[in-house]
Amino acid sequence: MANPYAGEVALWLDGKRHVLRLTLGALAELEAGMGADTLVALVERFDGGQFSSRDVLALIVAGLRGGGWRGTADDLLTADIRGGAVEAAKVAAMLLARAFALPGQG
Repeated sequence: MANPYAGEVALWLDGKRHVLRLTLGALAELEAGMGADTLVALVERFDGGQFSSRDVLALIVAGLRGGGWRGTADDLLTADIRGGAVEAAKVAAMLLARAFALPGQG
């Protein structure tokens, strides 16, 4: 079960439920993968509805990795995400919100 108080979000991937969370290591991996962009810029893009599919993919991969998944972004190219791109974007936004919210706010 995903624990929102621990910043966790659930996502169904290829018929299997995964718990995603943005650990410090996952955040560092996300930041490195974004090149010159900052996590603050990513949060601002999501807040303004100006995020890209690349942003969603990077967040999903980081969250999955923070939850113990050992795959890569390439593994998600053909994966079946329950709810499709809309659900993936929703999960990515919830991951960001919960990673940077005070307890009880996200």
